[in-house]
Amino acid sequence: MGTRESRRRWLASMKLTSHEEYGLRCLIRLGQQGPGARLTIPEIGNAEGISDAYAGKLLRLLRLGGFVVAARGTGGYALARPASQIMLSDLMASLGGRLFEGDFCAIHSGQMKTCVRLADCSARVLWRAVQAAVDDVLQRTTLQDLLFDERQMLAHVKHLGASAGSITWQ
Repeated sequence: MGTRESRRRWLASMKLTSHEEYGLRCLIRLGQQGPGARLTIPEIGNAEGISDAYAGKLLRLLRLGGFVVAARGTGGYALARPASQIMLSDLMASLGGRLFEGDFCAIHSGQMKTCVRLADCSARVLWRAVQAAVDDVLQRTTLQDLLFDERQMLAHVKHLGASAGSITWQ
């Protein structure tokens, strides 16, 4: 890793961003309202505990990504298509990208021009395997699936073959 700052950036790059988390929550909130239902920015912000400005920013990103539509005249936002047709892989790519991008090694070279492990890196194999597992779950999960309660979602994750045994409830 080289420097403390590059290690911090590496660790931060393996986490979900607030855009991804709260953008997903905004979509779940809209999905819970049912087909065609609309919510305003203040309604979504209040329900999710975020500022109106941040909710507005996220809804703009979701609109540009084709996940929501803005209702003219009456106001508010609605899902652009049924929740069963919104794939989480598409949503997460739109909001922030993948946990492990292809250029990961190039941007984490420490103080060198290229990573000293570029030719032979066991960690790269691990991160690619983690990304493949994440991609697999996200590609087989829709927004409709996230409208389940926790028990139903746990059953869904187990059905996908993902390891749900280590999930802990906070």
